[in-house]
Amino acid sequence: MKQWNRERRLRTRSEQGTMALGEMLAEMLPAPMLVVLRGELGMGKTTLVRGMAAALGADMGEVTSPTFTLVHEYAGRRTRLIHLDLYRLEEERELESIGLWEMADATDALVMVEWGDRFASVMERADAEVQISQGENENERLLLVRW
Repeated sequence: MKQWNRERRLRTRSEQGTMALGEMLAEMLPAPMLVVLRGELGMGKTTLVRGMAAALGADMGEVTSPTFTLVHEYAGRRTRLIHLDLYRLEEERELESIGLWEMADATDALVMVEWGDRFASVMERADAEVQISQGENENERLLLVRW
């Protein structure tokens, strides 16, 4: 298991709060960086990315889940925000075919990967991870950010 040097715990109680945390994360985790987003369905991973897009100057209204397309890219002022969903991939070799390592090597890209923890190679290359879990009530989300 990867050892992280820093850790921050955050909490949000609304969709707007999750977007605000996304804006904060865009500053806390600057490009170039490969970040693994962990959390069950419906925990707000795409909402978090939407907030990051806003902070980077991309059109947050365009941000949608990449579940079926696998990769979405958003152009910010100076940074590209690349959002991937690896849930439908089954083998390590498929990571090459979608160009993940080229994206991760781009100096102007913040690469956010959902379900990246399913692949050892992604976790080995990750610069950070964000774990999102359910809080005490329906709208509360707990975030553990490690980098």
